[in-house]
Amino acid sequence: MKRGVLTVLSGFSGSGKGTIIKKLLSVHPDTYALSVSATTRQKRMNEKTGVFEQDGVDYFFLTKEEFEKRIVEDRFIEYATYNENYYGTPKDYVFECLDKGLDVILEIEVQGALQIKEKFPDALLIFMTPPDAETLYQRLIGRGTETEDVVRRRMKTAIFESSLMDRYDYVLVNDTIDECAEKMHQMVTLAHDRAVCSTKLIDEIKKQLNTFSFD
Repeated sequence: MKRGVLTVLSGFSGSGKGTIIKKLLSVHPDTYALSVSATTRQKRMNEKTGVFEQDGVDYFFLTKEEFEKRIVEDRFIEYATYNENYYGTPKDYVFECLDKGLDVILEIEVQGALQIKEKFPDALLIFMTPPDAETLYQRLIGRGTETEDVVRRRMKTAIFESSLMDRYDYVLVNDTIDECAEKMHQMVTLAHDRAVCSTKLIDEIKKQLNTFSFD
C-alpha cells in the first residue's frame, strides 16, 4: 500500500477553500482525510445555518497560552500567525492517516505551507484563487460577516500572498465547485507517481537491477 500524499491547500480568504474540500471529501470519502488545525481565533457563525463552528470539527480552538505551550512541546508540524492569530497543524493525526494510505489535506496559509515544503519535500502544495481579483473582493463583501476594515485587511493580505503563488506546485482556479474539486482530485492522484513519492519503489528496482551481471 502506498503512503498517502500530504496535500497543502492555501488560498486567499474568500477563495472557497472550505467549500471545495467538503465537496472533495463527499465525493471521495475513502481517499482523503482532512487535518483539523488548531487556532487562537474566535469561533465564527455560518451565515447560512446560523450555527457556530465546533471545537474539534472545524478547528481546535485554543487560548494563546495553550497554543504557545504546545509550540514548546513540539506538537505541531507547522504553525504561523495570520491576521493576528496563531494557526498550527497537530502532528499525530496527520502521520497516522498518511501511514494508512489516506491523502491528508491541510488547509493552511502560505507561511505554514512553505514551512511544510521545507520539512517535507514530498508534500504537494496547491494554491486556490478565484478567476480574478474583483471576484475575490465581491466574495468577501458577500459574506456579510466581515466589517469594512476586515475586508480591507484581507485584501492587503491577498497582495502579500500573491507574491508567493509561484512557490506552489499548482495554482487551482475556483470558478465552479464541481470542476474545481475534480481538478484538485486529479492533481493529488498524479502526485502519487512523482519520483519523490516513490523512493521505496526506486530503491527496490535499483537492488533488482544490481543482481544482473553484464560483464
